[in-house]
Amino acid sequence: MSVNPVGLGCMGFSHASGDPTPEKQAVETIRKAIDYGYDFLDTAECYTGVYPDGSISYNEEIVGKAVKGIREKVIIATKTGVYHNPDRSLRLDSSPANIRRAVEDSLTKLQTDYIDLYYQHRMDPKVEPEIVAETMGKLMKEGKIRAWGISETSEEYLRRANAVTPVTAIENRYSMMARWHESIFPVCEELGITYVAFSPLANGILSGAYTSSTVFEGAQDYRANMPQYTKEGYAKASALLEEIRIMAQEKQCTMAQLSLAWMINRKPYIIPIPGSRKLERLASNFDAGKIFLSQQEVSHVDQLLDGLTFDVFGGHR
Repeated sequence: MSVNPVGLGCMGFSHASGDPTPEKQAVETIRKAIDYGYDFLDTAECYTGVYPDGSISYNEEIVGKAVKGIREKVIIATKTGVYHNPDRSLRLDSSPANIRRAVEDSLTKLQTDYIDLYYQHRMDPKVEPEIVAETMGKLMKEGKIRAWGISETSEEYLRRANAVTPVTAIENRYSMMARWHESIFPVCEELGITYVAFSPLANGILSGAYTSSTVFEGAQDYRANMPQYTKEGYAKASALLEEIRIMAQEKQCTMAQLSLAWMINRKPYIIPIPGSRKLERLASNFDAGKIFLSQQEVSHVDQLLDGLTFDVFGGHR
C-alpha cells in the first residue's frame, strides 16, 4: 500500500476535542480533504463522543459515510481493543473473540467489506502478542483486513508479534516534544515497518495556535488537562516554539507545516496523521509533505531538542 506523506487523523471529529462535529459537516469536511489529496484516513472503534442531544457520534460511521462511493481511493486504518471508562481510564481487550466481534462491527460502521490496516490499539497484558498476531493473520487470510499493525507498541512486543504475522505499521505518539519512541526506529528499519505518528503536533501546541491561556471546549475536550497547556508546561516549550516560528518564517510556511516537515524529512518511513476540523488547516497540514528540509536543518532541530525538557501529554522528556 502506498499513501501520500501526510495522513488524516479523524479522531477529533468525534472524540476528545470538544462536542462532536455535526455529522453532515464532518462528512463533508473529510470528503473535501480527500478531494484535496488525503488518501490515508485514521479512525478507531473507541473514537466516540456525545452530541448535545445525547446521541452518540461514532467516528467510524462518519468515515464510512465520507468514503462512500470512493472507497477505492483511500486507505482506511482503524483500531480495536481499547474502551473508555467513565473516568477516562482505559479498559483493554485484545482477546481473539473480541477482535473478531470488533472487526465485524467496524466493517459495518465503515460500510466496507475490508479494512486496509487494522491496529491493535494498545498492548493488552492479558493476551500474548503471538495470540493477537495469529488472530490478525487469520483475518487477513479471510480477506477482512489487508494488513495489521500495533499502536503504542514496545520493541519486544513488536518483534514477538511480527515473528508470527508480519506487521505492516506501528502507530505511536511522536512529535518534537514526544520522542521517547525513537529507540524503535532501528527495528522499523530492520523489519521494513512504517511508523505512523499520532499527535505529531503535540495535541496542537506545535502549531502555535494555542497557549496556556486558551480556553478549550468543555469536558469533551481532553486538551484542557494536558501538561503542555499549564503555565509551567507552556513555559518549557517556549524556546522550541520560538525556534519553530523563526524557521517557519525562513521557509515561508506555518509552524505546523514546519513541525510535520521535520519528521517527514527525518525518516522516510514516518507518516504523520495530524487532525483538524477546519478544512483550511487540513489543507495546510497536507501541504507539509511538499516542504523540504535539508539534513542540516533537521539536525539543527534535533540538537535544539536534545537540550530541552518538556511536560507533555503521554510522558515527559
